[in-house]
Formats: sequence, structure tokens, C-alpha cells
Amino acid sequence: MSGRCLLSGEVLNTRALWKNLLLECRHPLERCSDIDYSVKHIFAPHLMADIHIRESATTSRPRTKPPPKAHHVHVPYAYNPSDDGTDENLLILLHGLGDTEVPFTRLGRQLKLPQTATLALRAPEQVPFLYEQAYQWYPSFDPLGEVLASPNPTPALELLGKVLEHLVHDSAWPPHRIHLFGFAQGGSVVAELGLKWWKDELQKQKESSSEPRPLGSIVSVSGPLLSYPTPSTVCPTPLLVFHRLPPAEMAFSTGDIAAFSKGYGKFVEVKMRGADGMPRSREEWEPIMRFWSERLGKRQTDGLYEVMSGSTV
Repeated sequence: MSGRCLLSGEVLNTRALWKNLLLECRHPLERCSDIDYSVKHIFAPHLMADIHIRESATTSRPRTKPPPKAHHVHVPYAYNPSDDGTDENLLILLHGLGDTEVPFTRLGRQLKLPQTATLALRAPEQVPFLYEQAYQWYPSFDPLGEVLASPNPTPALELLGKVLEHLVHDSAWPPHRIHLFGFAQGGSVVAELGLKWWKDELQKQKESSSEPRPLGSIVSVSGPLLSYPTPSTVCPTPLLVFHRLPPAEMAFSTGDIAAFSKGYGKFVEVKMRGADGMPRSREEWEPIMRFWSERLGKRQTDGLYEVMSGSTV
């Protein structure tokens, strides 16, 4: 997040002043409660036309997974198993600044991705002086309301890293079946989390000669990286970045795009015109749904079938 808020010199000490300040920032409250998430018809059969199914060895992983445990997650969340009774994939959804997990819980349900459970998480920190359901993944403002030019997402990444470890070790989710989706501030966090997970996996490889395990995929909507990655080995997790073109307030710079390319070896950029916010139409959702359709795994009765794309990233 970048931007600047101008103050009259008065100390912010009331909820009303703080809320007005947030609304004057370059990135206002990234709420999604007023967006129509009716996307159930977007996952259309024609999106699967160029997908090839490859059968792999029979898996010993359970068809259904135990839900995450609250004492391991440490933030409010909503978990929903797959509607079709087979939990082969897990989609983790992170909201934007000033929002909660509630609209993203609804989004996960309405997507109805096949054989995919969903986990929507609430950010750990309440936005200061805004005494309502408004949360942030990391501190975004200084005490006078100035937007932090270089926010530090480390506490959120450490929290989410522990959540991932819990899901892998206690709920039997293999990392390559875990997919991340984030909007705005949540999008920045999932992009940073993918890099941190891969860096940690490479470190484990050095210490124990274990094979590094990338995550399944990442989708960031209007969420730039907060760092400029300099990895020794680029992260192989497929990444899709959806963003708005200028004059949108949250349009990406060339530096934002370069940072993604530096950190991720498989990078898809989707640029759309229109106002800031989540994808709203079939046209805007289609590249995201196609991206998922090429990467979600599918389990059949006689074994595990992996979804293989007919095109390259």
C-alpha cells in the first residue's frame, strides 16, 4: 500500500475523524460487502475444453479432510468442505484492508470449484480508531494517520505460515493442493506468503535434503508485492495477478509487475479497465476461473487424477 493522507495538524482521537482519513487515502477501505459475488455460472463447461486429465498413482490421502483447529489458526475463520464430498483442493481466501472474512466466505461458496474446500481467514489486527468490523493484515498507518510507505507484513506471514503447517501436518493437505486468493492488502499478503513458503522449503532442503514443495497456485487481485524479491531460485508456484489499468487508483506500476516477474517463474498478468475493486463480470472472472481450471487436482474413484493444462504459462 502506498499513498499519503493530509491532516490539518490535529491529533486524530475520534472514530469519525479516523474513518474520514481512511476514506481520503489512495487506497480506501478495501471492503467487498457491497460487491455482487454471483459467480456460480462463470465456471462454464467451455472453460474446461483444453484441459487434459492424467491419472497418477493411487493416493493414500483421505477423500475428506478434518477442518482446521481454532487453537492452531489463532484468528477467526470460516471453513467449508467441498460441496461434492471430495476435498482434493483447498482454496484459502484473504480479504482487503478494513474488511472481514465474511464476504470471502460467501465468495468461496459461490465459486463452487470442484473438489475444493475453502478457508476464509480474518486479518489479525483491527484498524485503529475504527470501532467496527474492520481489520488489517499488517499496520498500515502511523499514529497521525499517514500511510506507511514500507509496511511490514512479517507478523501476518508468520501467522499464516503456521496455519499452512497445521493444514499440511494435521489436516493432510499436501502443499501442491493448497491454493491462495487475496484481494488488495490480502493479495499482497498471499503473494509474499508464496515467496516465504518457497524460501523456507529451500532452507529445509539444505538442512535435511528433503524435496522442496511449492504451493498449488496464487491469485492476487490488486495486491502488489511489498518487497522486491531477490531469490536464488524463483518460486515455481503459478501466480496470476489481476489488476486495473490507469486511471484506477490501485493501478500497478511497471515496478510492481517487475517484482512479480523477479520472484515467480510462472506469472500470468491480467489487466482490466474499470473502477477499483474485485472482479465483477463474467469477462473479468473468466481468466481467473481458467487459471484455476488448469491447476486444480481431481480425484476419481480408482485413483488420483491430476489436471494438466494444454497451454503453458
